[in-house]
Amino acid sequence: MQSKEQKIRVLVVDDSAVMRKLISNLLERDPNIEVVATAIDGDFALNKVEAVKPDVVTLDVDMPRMDGLTTLRHIVTNFKVPVVMLSSLTSRGAMLTMQALEIGAFDFVCKPKSAAQIGEMFEELIQKVKGAARSRTILFPLAAQLEPKEKKRSVGSEVRRKVPSRILRRNTKKVVVIGASSGGPHALRYLLPKIPTDLDAGILIVQHMMESFTSSFVRWLDEICEMEVLEARDGDLILPGRILVAPGPTHMKVRRTATGGEIVLEPGEPVSGHRPSVDVLFQSVATEYGSQAVALIMTGMGSDGAQGIGAIRRASGHTLAQDKESCSVFGMPRVAIENGHIDTVLPLKDIAGYLISVVGQQTRREECYV
Repeated sequence: MQSKEQKIRVLVVDDSAVMRKLISNLLERDPNIEVVATAIDGDFALNKVEAVKPDVVTLDVDMPRMDGLTTLRHIVTNFKVPVVMLSSLTSRGAMLTMQALEIGAFDFVCKPKSAAQIGEMFEELIQKVKGAARSRTILFPLAAQLEPKEKKRSVGSEVRRKVPSRILRRNTKKVVVIGASSGGPHALRYLLPKIPTDLDAGILIVQHMMESFTSSFVRWLDEICEMEVLEARDGDLILPGRILVAPGPTHMKVRRTATGGEIVLEPGEPVSGHRPSVDVLFQSVATEYGSQAVALIMTGMGSDGAQGIGAIRRASGHTLAQDKESCSVFGMPRVAIENGHIDTVLPLKDIAGYLISVVGQQTRREECYV
């Protein structure tokens, strides 16, 4: 972890001379960051990592000669330096980025479509580099626990599997809602496999992510989870054994009907700076589920979700936040905590067990009134 006086030393790796210069200039606009070297490909990058010993590496996903994934594997295995991947806004870029996260990249930032738009990634890139700099004490100890289990289907599969009939026969009045941003992909990949299919609640997630990445992200989660993970569609049922992830660029809400809960997808302007927005989902859940909701706000920059989780708490739902020490970026949880909207604050390693316990207590209370 960096001291306040010590600058974060960054190595920038990109095969484009223009992008190397632009990214370096962007990073050094922050007084706490210093670009100590650049490299044109993986071979040069590995030599530079050994020579200059950076705190963080920014690495282009798609490069000639030694590609980004091979370079990343060497950096993670041999040098234990956190890496932020830079990815193109393409399906190929999304697939490569999910593979990079699985190998051990800290997080990723999408490159803009043109060099003229490079300034649009400033805040996100700075926050993720700073998060990566402190991830030596967070991400690497968890790496062994983030390995995928036996795959349930190939990563490229587009098949939308049916919910098992034993699950379909069950209904639930409860829902668990989760909001995450920077650092969320790794945190969710750690958390969700620990939740069993017999949890008596559906799970809904808003993860801030570019539209072209959501489907790859969902498949990346589904291949290691006991529960079914799907990209939400309008009208999807909220069922036990099912995790629904909000697609971009639409807001996700919920609606209660006589037969249970279902998903409502709506267009609209960004809320709290995002679409999909955590606040939009949480506000909807507060109205429709009230005391039968459990809300979790996880690692991420900004304040999205703070107002919505406050609404859930006022509706007598249970609210939970990931603690500072296990967050990559302690922005969203911090705002929710400071506003007095959180019942319980826990490290990432304890959240799954706590969620299972809280939902179980809600179920037992329901049974007492039957």
